[in-house]
Amino acid sequence: MMRNNQNTQVEGASATKKRKTSYSNSNREDSSPVVDGLTRILRRNLLPRGYPMPSEFTDGMHMVNNFEESFGDLDDCNEEYSKVNLVALRISQSVVSLASFKGRTRLFACTGTIMEYGPSKMSILTSASLVRCTKDENKTDEKLKIKVRLPNGKLTEGKLWNYDLYYTIAVVKIKYFPELSTAQIHNQGQSNVKLSQSKLVAVGRGYESGELMATGGTLLYKPSKLDCKELMTSTCKITKAGIGGPLVGFDGNFVGMNFCDKKETPFLPINIIRKCLKHFDMFGRVVQPWLGLRIGSLKHEKLDIREQIHGSFSNTGGIYVKEVFDGSPAADSGINVGDVITKLDGVDLFHAQEFYELILGKSEDILRRDEEMLFKVSILRPSNGLTFRAIVNAEVVDMSRKNRWPVPKAEWLYPCTDDRCDEIVAPDPIVIRTCEDSYYLPALDESELRLYYGEE
Repeated sequence: MMRNNQNTQVEGASATKKRKTSYSNSNREDSSPVVDGLTRILRRNLLPRGYPMPSEFTDGMHMVNNFEESFGDLDDCNEEYSKVNLVALRISQSVVSLASFKGRTRLFACTGTIMEYGPSKMSILTSASLVRCTKDENKTDEKLKIKVRLPNGKLTEGKLWNYDLYYTIAVVKIKYFPELSTAQIHNQGQSNVKLSQSKLVAVGRGYESGELMATGGTLLYKPSKLDCKELMTSTCKITKAGIGGPLVGFDGNFVGMNFCDKKETPFLPINIIRKCLKHFDMFGRVVQPWLGLRIGSLKHEKLDIREQIHGSFSNTGGIYVKEVFDGSPAADSGINVGDVITKLDGVDLFHAQEFYELILGKSEDILRRDEEMLFKVSILRPSNGLTFRAIVNAEVVDMSRKNRWPVPKAEWLYPCTDDRCDEIVAPDPIVIRTCEDSYYLPALDESELRLYYGEE
């Protein structure tokens, strides 16, 4: 049974001496039989999981950023911990884990949310990183084999139905399982306006262990550092295992889908996800209107910018224009950097996500009627105190070559000198060392390999 921990650490044959020794991975006749045995075990252990071999063998070496890292290390005596766990338990039967394979090598693993089902199929929302090509992340490899681990631990085959590389979302289909439930993605009301007052829970599931993971947090008042301005961020700290997993409120309502970053967790909000799913059904892809603007929520801008605007228009809200691209529809309509967009087609704007949701929604109606995509915007110009309206004739562009969001890569670190380390002796000549928050990868025999790949 695997431990729900973080790092993989391997030590040489001696469990008592802490010494650093480099070994060759070659097949030289004078190679140490201990190291040769270690190499064979590591190859059988790591390569099927898509992990790199270490460049050298050193006491205390350990792997970080693997797909088995758990999250949610709250104090189990804490009242907040109990509330977070209760929220996770309520939606646990709609949370699965997925992995993609090329042959017998795993390429990616993440979490997914069952969002709907029909008479014979269920749909899972997850991250498109699951099916990105390893050599060209602007493309997907639709020939990859996808395996889905259900909440009861069983494996089933998944099939990629649709994806969008701009928003990095994908939908995977599996056969119908009556014991599973669905997350309320399509039916719940608008949530983003009141989101700032909500406590949030990020939920994930490990692929190998099947472990349910959860951690709590709140919304952050700043945009994500990733190159998609529709993303929001929360303080819920997850690992790679939680990519593609649900972010929910304490009321159990679906708030968004999580991605992974170093300091905070970006997520794609529910309102944008709904539009993408509707576009999948209507057009077979997400139709992205392009206005040629880079914007942000005015309330999230720096204080000096807000002070300048407050001098001309006190107590105003809206969308702040950070950049206007030359020759774009926005530039042609007269919009400048520093302008504030207060309305789009008569709808008051408070968040950047509302702006993107509205333009995605309008494309649904316009494309069906084969009309120009015209947007009416109300604008405040703090530089001269003017207010005016403009019409932006948006273009539909191919956004598929966007947003290669970084995923932390598994790597080996040396050595562990933490006094919290303890040692677990494995069959000679290998000693596996584990620390608090570490993870021991067991070697797979042939029968376990077949089970791992869903071949039994």
